[in-house]
Amino acid sequence: MSSYLILKSIHMIAAYLTVVLFSLRLLLDAVGRPNWRDTPLRWIPHANDTVLLVAAVSLLFVTPWMPFVNGWLTAKIFLLVGYIVAGVFAMKATLSLQVRVLASVLALVQITAIFHLAINKPF
Repeated sequence: MSSYLILKSIHMIAAYLTVVLFSLRLLLDAVGRPNWRDTPLRWIPHANDTVLLVAAVSLLFVTPWMPFVNGWLTAKIFLLVGYIVAGVFAMKATLSLQVRVLASVLALVQITAIFHLAINKPF
């Protein structure tokens, strides 16, 4: 199997895991189980996101795609930054429920847009 297919598979699996882990932590907060912050669920998403980022950067080296040249990839990068910021606000236990819900929705919308761009590469 080529390095591209291996990296793409790793990247895709890590991307799906990112959404699952983010959603799981949101769900645990929503049902009143904030104790997840005292479990490995606190750091596992960070380890997974590191794998995701390393795979993404590695893909740039084995493909002709270039950030800030390919429009869909540029949009993904900006959406990723937005997702990270919104995700930080969504996970912050000290913020009001309204702010956290709004940030959660914004983060999920942005991750949906990232997946759309990744699958369709529309521009």
